[in-house]
Amino acid sequence: MMDNRINLLVIDDDDINIFIIKKIVEKTGYNVNMVSKANGLLAIDHLKATMGQETFPHLILIDINMPVLNGWEFLETYEELNITQRVDMYMLSSSVYENDIEKAKTYAKVKGFISKPLSIERLIELFKLLEQ
Repeated sequence: MMDNRINLLVIDDDDINIFIIKKIVEKTGYNVNMVSKANGLLAIDHLKATMGQETFPHLILIDINMPVLNGWEFLETYEELNITQRVDMYMLSSSVYENDIEKAKTYAKVKGFISKPLSIERLIELFKLLEQ
């Protein structure tokens, strides 16, 4: 990672969840540049704008249920972009449906499914995985 800064993109339309994640990020002690987008379409626009830049996300946390472009639609659109930069993606959802967890496994780019709320320990784990 460039200058040990982690670029985190959170795609979630829930302001409270974004606030909580920001607080958790601050407590990790990592140098994190966090950007949040309220839906998948805004996230796709952000990725297009930062492609090849040092601000391109290293880690993306994706909510499933959002307006405009939901988490699954975001993933479908992302795959069409043919991005070659390494990005670790995780579904971050309050969904308890087994089919959502299984569906997440069908996307090669998705490394896992995290149930909300995100914990500081889990986020630190994800940050450490980026260093490998």
